[in-house]
Formats: sequence, C-alpha cells, structure tokens
Amino acid sequence: MVDRHIAARGISDATTLAAMRTVRRHAFVPQAIAADAYDDRPLPIGHGATISQPYIVALMTEALRLGPTDRVLEIGTGSGYGAAVLAECAGHVTTVETVEPLAAAARTRLASFGPRVEVIHGDGSDGHGPGQPYDAISVTAAATEIPQPLLDQLAAGGRLVMPVGRGVEELVRIERTADGDRRDVICRVRFVPLVGRHGM
Repeated sequence: MVDRHIAARGISDATTLAAMRTVRRHAFVPQAIAADAYDDRPLPIGHGATISQPYIVALMTEALRLGPTDRVLEIGTGSGYGAAVLAECAGHVTTVETVEPLAAAARTRLASFGPRVEVIHGDGSDGHGPGQPYDAISVTAAATEIPQPLLDQLAAGGRLVMPVGRGVEELVRIERTADGDRRDVICRVRFVPLVGRHGM
C-alpha cells in the first residue's frame, strides 16, 4: 500500500512513510471488511463515519511537519487510525471524537500507546483547551471556515491542516509565524462535514 499508493504519489517524508508502514490499517476497520483495509479509499466504520483514505492520512501527516516532541491535537478520531499514525511521528496526541461509541472503540484500539495518546469524547469544533497550546492540529472534517477555538489553541510556530469549503473542499495548512498566520492550499479534497458548535 505504501509503495503503490503513497510514496508513488509524492509523499516523501521518511517519518510519515515509516508510520504508514508501522500502523496496521486492518486493525482499525470492522472485521467484515478487513480484506479491503489496504485499498486506497475510505471505508465505513459505522455511525455514518469512515476511515480516511490512506493517501490523505499520509498527505495530512506530512503537511504537519511533525517532530518527535510535538504535541498534536486531532479533531475527528473515527476509528483511531489517524491518531495512531500521528502518534508514530510525534510526542503526544490528543484526539477528540463527537460520537461516543467511536471514541470508546478508538480508546481501546489505541491503548497500546499508553499515555502518549489521549482520546476525548466531546465537541471537536471547540478543540481541547486543557492540552493547549498544540504544535500541530489535524482536522479530519470540513467546515466553511477554520473554527476560531482551534486557531486559538495553536502554538507559536504551529501548523494546522484542515479541509475548508463545502462539497469539494480545499485542504489548507495554516502556519503560525512571527509575522502572522501563513495560509497555503495543498489540494482539493472531499470530507464529511465538521459537526458541533463551530461546524457546518
């Protein structure tokens, strides 16, 4: 999967590629569709949610430019697959999921990471104030604009990656610099809508 669908499409960061090879995607999908786990496409995980396409997980991870001591906030835990990949690249991951059964299942799957991964059941559009500031924020659902609470929780020098728009979105990276926030568009994507107080 990594060679065919990720490295071949331009993902070159060694840490990201190693994480994608380490985390076993079949452990994060329902057993009935485990045979499809390494296809480069989203898959249903119940409760109207999906596990993201592997290429997109790798693209967002690479775009965050993670270091080994970085504190990461992920919005939209889903199955926990993205959080596992992030945890292989960073020092600590806090991941927030609005659907309680998904949060509970992800907490079980991610238990092997110990205290390095914290799963929170709550409104991801509010972020998670107790852990701020974050060196990186990854948002796996789209909104028409980036919620202000997430921007407020981004550290100096931090990076935020999120799909922005409606229908077909742009994957946007915000980098907090000494001269202000710099905004880059990475590519066009399609994500489920962000729910919650600051969502769609």
